[in-house]
Amino acid sequence: MIDLRSDTVTRPTPAMRGVMADAPVGDDVMGDDPTVLRLQSDVAARAGKEAALFFPSGTQSNLAALMAHCGRGDEYLVGQLAHTYKYEGGGAAVLGSVQPQPIEHAADGSLPLDKLRAAIKPKGDPHFARTRLLALENTFHGQVIPQSYIEEAAALARQHELALHLDGARVFNAAVASGRDLADICRPFDSVSICFSKGLGAPVGSVLVGSRDLIATATRWRKVLGGGMRQSGILAAACQYAMAHHVDRLAEDHANAERLANGLRQVAGISVVRQSTNMVFVDVPASHCRALTDYAGTRGVLMNAVYGGTTRLVTHLDVSRADIDTAVATVKDYFARA
Repeated sequence: MIDLRSDTVTRPTPAMRGVMADAPVGDDVMGDDPTVLRLQSDVAARAGKEAALFFPSGTQSNLAALMAHCGRGDEYLVGQLAHTYKYEGGGAAVLGSVQPQPIEHAADGSLPLDKLRAAIKPKGDPHFARTRLLALENTFHGQVIPQSYIEEAAALARQHELALHLDGARVFNAAVASGRDLADICRPFDSVSICFSKGLGAPVGSVLVGSRDLIATATRWRKVLGGGMRQSGILAAACQYAMAHHVDRLAEDHANAERLANGLRQVAGISVVRQSTNMVFVDVPASHCRALTDYAGTRGVLMNAVYGGTTRLVTHLDVSRADIDTAVATVKDYFARA
């Protein structure tokens, strides 16, 4: 199957499975799993941070970071459509007693500085939650957030004594697309959550990076949240392999997404809204969503054009250039028949 639903659907390569099988392990809760320790050290160095902590998921990594930065009754500023606000079950509020203050995005995915400034609560006023943190996301819906904006947002955060967190689920995509080093992108942030189970192809795993003190606090919250694992070096080995072998090739995914967008622009009946890094967004008429999804499935192409509105198609290491051409031909055939 050619699966364009998400870059989370990737399967471990045979080589990745090999290093997982051979990984030396210990007990990570006791802090002595050598493969986890190596991964944490390497990711911290690559991101330009003092320390790192391995998590089973990006959702838990983000939540532990929010809880490390904020206390009960505190608030974080976050995008209205950001993953940490919209797609993580309300964890900050439910489990951390941290109030999100959602901000409407600009067209490029950034959060307008004037809206951020207006949302920061007056210090010392008991009527308000205490604004403690600004959380950004890069990439956001595939878009690389401009580094110039990030520097301005960081300056605003510092001016108001706010910490800065990055949901960097696809930050390696941002680095490859922009030609910047990972450390350069991560530098303005106090903490960054980096995911390995999307375009990098690991089956599980995210790493939170930050200062030693921040990571020490996050380690406690990881335990509270049930994220302490034992022989997790088997999983960390997959992330280590992904970082060594699957980062540069993200450029292929970006090129394939561009090819997909260009091909779909030739299909009458749908419109391409935008292509950014490894994501293509298309508008499919609501009357065709279910039928197109079903037809594509019979042709070996998995997509989710079932809700109407804008459909997201995502390229990844299990989608080849030839697969892109097959997907385009499938959509074209459907609308020719329709």
